[in-house]
Amino acid sequence: MADPKFEIQMLHDRVMIKTVGEAEERRSTSGIVIPATVKMANRLAWGEVCGVGVNARSVKVGDKVLFNPEEQYEVEVHGQLYLVMRERDLHAVATPQTDHGTGLYL
Repeated sequence: MADPKFEIQMLHDRVMIKTVGEAEERRSTSGIVIPATVKMANRLAWGEVCGVGVNARSVKVGDKVLFNPEEQYEVEVHGQLYLVMRERDLHAVATPQTDHGTGLYL
């Protein structure tokens, strides 16, 4: 008999984010190569929202969000790493359509 499948539902204001893996090395805007071993202090990261709780107000599944990856809860589902955090821990949301954006686009 096959095991039943359980759909993951986020609770309250929790958000599940699929992290976007960074390349081994980065380049600065002036072309300087920054090796992967260099630790950037307080660097924020972008990720994609994969699940939201019923009390999350500003984000929806598919949005790109900016967050601090340090001190977040990690969970692995089918070999993919996800982060779980409160909506208030997000710093920005990138959506195709917005009413009060910055004028900057990804």
